[in-house]
Amino acid sequence: MNMNFSFCSTSSELSLYPSENVLRFSVARRLFSPELIKFDEKWKNGFISLPHRGTRKVLATSRFVPGRLEDSSIVKKSLLIREPVERIGVVRTLLIDNYDSYTFNIYQALSTINGVPPVVIRNDEWTWEEAYHYLYEDVAFDNIVISPGPGSPMCPADIGICLRLLLECRDIPILGVCLGHQALGYVHGAHVVHAPEPVHGRLSGIEHDGNILFSDIPSGRNSDFKVVRYHSLIIDKESLPKELVPIAWTIYDDTGSFSEKNLCVPVNNTGSPLNGSVIPVSEKLENGSHWPSSHVDRKQDRHILMGIMHSSFPHYGLQFHPESIATTYGSQLFKNFKDITVDYWSRCKSTSLRRRNINDTANMQVPGATQLLKELSRTRFRGNGSSYYGNTKKSLFSAKRNGVDVFDLANLSYPKPHEKLLRLKWKKHERLAHKVGGAKNVFMELFGKNKGNDTFWLDTSSTDKARGRFSFMGGKGGSLWKQLTFSLSDQSEGISKHEGHLLIEDSQSSTEKRFLEEGFLDFLRKELSSISYDEKDFAGLPFDFCGGYVGCIGYDIKVECGMPINRHKSKAPDACFFFADNVVAIDHQLDDVYVLSLYKEGTAETSFLNDTEEKLISLMGSSTRKFEDQTLPVIDSSQCKTSFVPDKSREQYINDVQSCMKYIKDGESYELCLTTQNRRKIGNADPLGLYLHLRERNPAPYAAFLNFSNANLSLCSSSPERFLKLDRNGMLEAKPIKGTIARGSTPEEDELLKLQLKLSEKNQAENLMIVDLLRNDLGRVCEPGSVHVPNLMDVESYTTVHTMVSTIRGLKKPDISPVECVRAAFPGGSMTGAPKLRSVEILDSLENCSRGLYSGSIGYFSYNGTFDLNIVIRTVVIHEDEASIGAGGAIVALSNPEDEFEEMILKTKAPANAVMEFCSDQRRQ
Repeated sequence: MNMNFSFCSTSSELSLYPSENVLRFSVARRLFSPELIKFDEKWKNGFISLPHRGTRKVLATSRFVPGRLEDSSIVKKSLLIREPVERIGVVRTLLIDNYDSYTFNIYQALSTINGVPPVVIRNDEWTWEEAYHYLYEDVAFDNIVISPGPGSPMCPADIGICLRLLLECRDIPILGVCLGHQALGYVHGAHVVHAPEPVHGRLSGIEHDGNILFSDIPSGRNSDFKVVRYHSLIIDKESLPKELVPIAWTIYDDTGSFSEKNLCVPVNNTGSPLNGSVIPVSEKLENGSHWPSSHVDRKQDRHILMGIMHSSFPHYGLQFHPESIATTYGSQLFKNFKDITVDYWSRCKSTSLRRRNINDTANMQVPGATQLLKELSRTRFRGNGSSYYGNTKKSLFSAKRNGVDVFDLANLSYPKPHEKLLRLKWKKHERLAHKVGGAKNVFMELFGKNKGNDTFWLDTSSTDKARGRFSFMGGKGGSLWKQLTFSLSDQSEGISKHEGHLLIEDSQSSTEKRFLEEGFLDFLRKELSSISYDEKDFAGLPFDFCGGYVGCIGYDIKVECGMPINRHKSKAPDACFFFADNVVAIDHQLDDVYVLSLYKEGTAETSFLNDTEEKLISLMGSSTRKFEDQTLPVIDSSQCKTSFVPDKSREQYINDVQSCMKYIKDGESYELCLTTQNRRKIGNADPLGLYLHLRERNPAPYAAFLNFSNANLSLCSSSPERFLKLDRNGMLEAKPIKGTIARGSTPEEDELLKLQLKLSEKNQAENLMIVDLLRNDLGRVCEPGSVHVPNLMDVESYTTVHTMVSTIRGLKKPDISPVECVRAAFPGGSMTGAPKLRSVEILDSLENCSRGLYSGSIGYFSYNGTFDLNIVIRTVVIHEDEASIGAGGAIVALSNPEDEFEEMILKTKAPANAVMEFCSDQRRQ
């Protein structure tokens, strides 16, 4: 038997086989001793199982060569006779997630096309025996889709059960995308090699042979069929065995771009860009943005294999990404695969009804979904309907379809804690903001005493009111006020990665300590779900935040969101929040001021409303310049002699960029958002004074000031980026920024630089990758078919930089909590790269310290179930006597290491200069 084993860990580094230019193996980060290997003689196809390592199963597998498929000794039962799917009306898909960040874009597309959402499992969640049970005994699925993913099909930890499915399930339609496509080639003996160059977030024209998978899709260089590619590896077309037939390939001399006239662009029924239908458009989108440039295939790139099919089995592979927002005819491809499935099963003569054990509304992968499916099997075999989940009152078999018990993931929910009813009183003061000197005067008068200790200010300081309308501010005082300070435990101790210590302080300065086994986000979810409210209380308000939790979440909270264990410990707390029961809001568009106060039912308090009104009237009666002419405090000049010092030298940072590019070349990631910290001592400088200076120098739509005195922590943020927002209508919105360039010194130069950013293929690729990632993250928690992109690659201008911004929206599923929405998308994809999980692993290995609060989020969780969070960038974090500014950039295959270092420095410029100016200012207050 021809056995050529591959050993690799979760994060593999691919190395090129020196003699054949074929990727044969991955360099293991952890070595396995021979005695750990266990052979199963029943498996003649060469599969070996290794002991479980960490959170991912590690396998070893032989290279499959043509002609060896018939050697498999697994004897399946004859496929149970199925009811033709056209009579059922839906196609049921098993979607295998290869730890990718685009899988739920496929999920969203299949949900609308198939008529029922697919069931999603990760590639190491099911054993082959479990998969066999659901596929061949329960007959639960009509077809299988294998997702993209990082790594190589030759690394078993990267591909999991997918090779076995491709080998064994020759009588079930399978579509492999990207990594799944490479796996289809590899399992039949084709070679997987490095592409002539990595292509990530770039586009190519495609030619196909008219295969049924490409029905109703044009072909060739003069067509509008353009596809997005995210890959570093390809199938060597010269190595294709006779069983595999090439059906699509790139056009080597295609030089078209998305800015060509008469390009067909995916849209939804409102005209917004969406992978789906196509209409001719001009060289600009309706929002004025140019589409990304097409990838220009080099001479050596000609006719790269983009699609294959098996000559005997209903198995297909696509190297490109049909689910991308910028791929045309992507939905048509998925529809064609559905039609292939329907036709395939309709040709299987039916004599009995097909058994179904998965609910028609079974939806996304949820925590514990695989375990629940296992419990389903155990429960069914025991012949009763009991559930092992005491928190779930509803039986796993509470729903019925055609007299058969089914498993309803959608009805699984957390237990509801004891609710407390909060009521809201508020007053509106029309046209008052300008009369009292604006938001700065209001904050300083109401909350600025004592250097702003224990206060918050979510500050729409940008002068462009189109980007932000409301500011919110408040401080310590109300009866419901409290402060939460959370720090993760040292994870080197080997305890649960979620565990940490929480300090709770109330308005009377009494404190309580708790140890949270399930982490901070679970605590916050329970706190918010324990609150009930009357919608009439806030129905007349034009904004969503009516009181609740305001604060910040650090980057390391990612361990509560499915990310790997933290390698570094933050010196600052990992999360800090106030429960703000008294809030002042300013409407910058209409110039109104709102005063709000939360209280428990039956304990109404009006003192804050009355006292605040008196102070505002007093402020209106004095000079409106009361705080405008205040000089900044004097700082010891010895504190100002040093500038910010990066944690890594230019040489070290450039080396890290080069390491990122090698990971990308080897297929481990499409994009890596590398960062570092810049620090300086700041002594006893006043954080509030510093923030006032920063907001003047660099106003931003998602700016913020936070001060947590008991943690000796302040944040002075001029962030231009929204992470995620949920409004009262259940609409989720993300606005990632990717692509930054400095402003010009003259209007003419400024416009040229803006155009340069807009047309930059590298920046377009960066932005597109993150847009697709955020579509995926929203797709995990949004209604099928609702995720869309109303604005793609807009360029926005700020004081010191132009940035490329996109907007992604989707309608939240009603059974998903606000905190779970954040958990599905945190950390923001613009700060990680894609695929997110593998990218975070790589970044943790390269970055030599914790990011702390940088790359996390600042914002609110309102008591009425809404939230709005920014991305912590362009932010000065002051902890104890040190100021730090995090910065970095997205590394892609097109990156230039020296340019990446300069971009990192550019992003620190505005906040760093504000600190330096503030510290050196010799004026007196």
